[in-house]
Amino acid sequence: MSIPKILISLGIALVVIGILWSVLSKFINLGKLPGDIVVEKENFKFYFPVVTCIIISVALSLVMYVIRLFNK
Repeated sequence: MSIPKILISLGIALVVIGILWSVLSKFINLGKLPGDIVVEKENFKFYFPVVTCIIISVALSLVMYVIRLFNK
């Protein structure tokens, strides 16, 4: 596969993910789950979405596993 085809595929995938994220954010509060770290001070806010990262990692791992099953 050539580099331009890979870049076009990645661009299309990012657009699809962005559209899905904006549509599904109304139903799933991804990014503000219990377990995400939030520290708020007067002029400072630190946010680290630990649980959100774990859920996204598991979902992507399952997707890659299914893709590998169909490529055999």
